Amino acid sequence: MLLVADSGSSKTDWEMMLPNGDTLNIQTAGINPIFSTEKDIHRVLSFNHQFVTFASSVKEVYFFGAGCNTPDRRELVCNVLSSKFTNAYIHVDTDLVGAAYATCGHNEGLNCVIGTESNISYFDGQKITDMNSGLGYILDDEASGTHFGKKLITDYLYGNMPTELASLFYKEYKINKEIIIKNIYQKPLPNIYLANYALFMALHCNHPYIKNVLLLGFEAYIVNNILPYPNYKAINTHFVGSIAYNFKEALGVMCNKYEVKVDCILEKPISALYNFIKQREGF
Repeated sequence: MLLVADSGSSKTDWEMMLPNGDTLNIQTAGINPIFSTEKDIHRVLSFNHQFVTFASSVKEVYFFGAGCNTPDRRELVCNVLSSKFTNAYIHVDTDLVGAAYATCGHNEGLNCVIGTESNISYFDGQKITDMNSGLGYILDDEASGTHFGKKLITDYLYGNMPTELASLFYKEYKINKEIIIKNIYQKPLPNIYLANYALFMALHCNHPYIKNVLLLGFEAYIVNNILPYPNYKAINTHFVGSIAYNFKEALGVMCNKYEVKVDCILEKPISALYNFIKQREGF
């Protein structure tokens, strides 16, 4: 049996090969070793009965996740997976590698991850090259859920959000400065807390203010992440993640402005990633 995972901070998508050859799709809480401890990851895996049922039958696990970009973080995730899937070979890599496999396969391309966090890599058909992005929500993951969440919150608190939207924002979230400060500075997973506010944009995506916030956010992402690659106009650029997918119209406007050659935009790369690993490993 084969198990493949694509994970961000908010959620993890899993696709599992069952003994009869069928596939099972599972979604759990996010696993990001920057924010998740071993205990947190154990808890995520223990709460799913399918993992308990099939754990001993799984022979190979391929986990691609945000935050798995250093040996110690990959080891942390690998150790927990090994304790749960005791008969399996475990492979842990970054979500950028997973995105490249899902979108490019064996071809060259730029791969952009825009969900709770944002990042980018260049894939030459065999390996990725880090492009010095993905600086995290504090330094600003441009166009990510945390980026847009911060923008909405600060505009609301400063009184820069249009009055009619500010009223709807308060009605939706019932927040004030003290509540926001407590959740960001005193509680765990502030990145996910911030990203949750980006959902407000989907409810009011036709409002001129929201349209402008989206355009400026995607423009900042393109300028800071895609344009530094000297050959970006000549190769395909791919996007994965909920923010890129749900706001692809605004993303497309900015890609056209800067002549970014968009190939595909996937909300979830898990199915394409699973099929790539399945074929490559001969399942």
